Amino acid sequence: MSFPTSPSEFFDFCKEHNVQQLDLKFCDIFGAWQHCTYPIDMVDDGVFEDGFGFDGSSIRGWQAINESDMLAVPDPSSARIDPFFGTPTVSLIADIYDPITKQAYDKDPRGVAKRGIEYLKQTGIADTCFIGPEPEFFVFDDVRYMSTQRSAMYEIDSSEAAWNTGRSEEGGNLGHKVGYKGGYFPVSPSDTMHDLRSAMVAELQKVGIVVEAHHHEVGTAGQCEIDMKFSPLIQMADQFLWYKYIIKNVAKQHGKTVTFMPKPIFEDNGSGMHTHISLWKGGDPLMAGDGYAGMSETGLHAIGGIIKHGRALIALSNPTANSFHRLVPGFEAPVTLAMSQRNRSASCRIPMYSPSPKAKRVEFRCPDPSACGYLSFTALMMAMIDGIQNKIDPGEPLDRDIYDMTPEELAETNVAPKSLGEALDALEADHDFLTAGDVFSEGLLKSFMEHKREEEIDQIRLRPHPFEFDLYYDC
Repeated sequence: MSFPTSPSEFFDFCKEHNVQQLDLKFCDIFGAWQHCTYPIDMVDDGVFEDGFGFDGSSIRGWQAINESDMLAVPDPSSARIDPFFGTPTVSLIADIYDPITKQAYDKDPRGVAKRGIEYLKQTGIADTCFIGPEPEFFVFDDVRYMSTQRSAMYEIDSSEAAWNTGRSEEGGNLGHKVGYKGGYFPVSPSDTMHDLRSAMVAELQKVGIVVEAHHHEVGTAGQCEIDMKFSPLIQMADQFLWYKYIIKNVAKQHGKTVTFMPKPIFEDNGSGMHTHISLWKGGDPLMAGDGYAGMSETGLHAIGGIIKHGRALIALSNPTANSFHRLVPGFEAPVTLAMSQRNRSASCRIPMYSPSPKAKRVEFRCPDPSACGYLSFTALMMAMIDGIQNKIDPGEPLDRDIYDMTPEELAETNVAPKSLGEALDALEADHDFLTAGDVFSEGLLKSFMEHKREEEIDQIRLRPHPFEFDLYYDC
């Protein structure tokens, strides 16, 4: 399917697909899509200049009530037919503007990504940043949770889960459950999710997303991964929102529920989003050379920037309190801020699958799918730019087994933050690399950190944890 690139092509696209409604989408600073729908006969080409007005004070972390008016200006090249509405509906992604100054809004994540690419070009280092994320997710049959003044609980279930080997099931329990940490690449009948993932892939392809592979992941209880082919940064950040939207809705159509929560299951694998990134200029890759693991000096300095700013980056790439139940030392989580060509416990891995210079890249393994792609991908690129500009040495590679290292050796390594609060403190102390070129604004970062501290960290801190009753009730 071809997609429009201009307002005139947009209206031709609408006629071709008998579109009756326009669904306008934009992203808040925490990575959630917002939307509003308009009858298509109320839309003319003026909206691509003037936009649609909305109340910015009702969006988390955005405007004060006395400065609430904002404009959402749709991008015609983002037009896609929404696969889940009964009425034929075209979806458009919007950029956010101030209605008075007509300037791009500094807290719009998509605007951050656009400014980031412009800054990349201005530096002369590169003109393209390719991103290839690997989001993981869990598919459950049932989820229930509650938090009140007098009680707290959650319960999840999956017909695949190892804890259901002894359950009485309608028609008989046929076994074939996925063992704890036993879910990587099993065939059916253990992998019951193949057809569901295939249905997800079909819908992803309809909106133009190129899918490379899909498979069951390590965790029990339906952990899956669907990999997208790498794309330019802004395009991939748009696609990541479509990815989550489609996967959740296809699951619902099949009577399932999907979560991108990083760590929903105790004593099993969490869901990460390893992010592959490379820089190109004039159609040529910049990461390949004759240095360590076949990297160029530019590529190694880029890794140096990621490692230097890694603790701050993690506030944006792992932005939930739950993220840090996954980033725990002693397991497979990439908590060591170092580079390696094969060691998956290092934060920066250099994949060695292909000798082609075009395939040379760095894989930042810390991120998880709770991140806002626009912010996480752009921050990662900004760290690389800073590393290249300042010729930052990435240090010695971590090619040995981290489990064989002594406590003294481990104490000397640079490690990821152990909590969201620690990550936010790192971001607060180290964000000049993000505000370079006015890519990230101080206002956006301040709003992000305030919300995370007040609405997430403090809210968790104020509540007794259910496990505390096991520990302390009889104290």
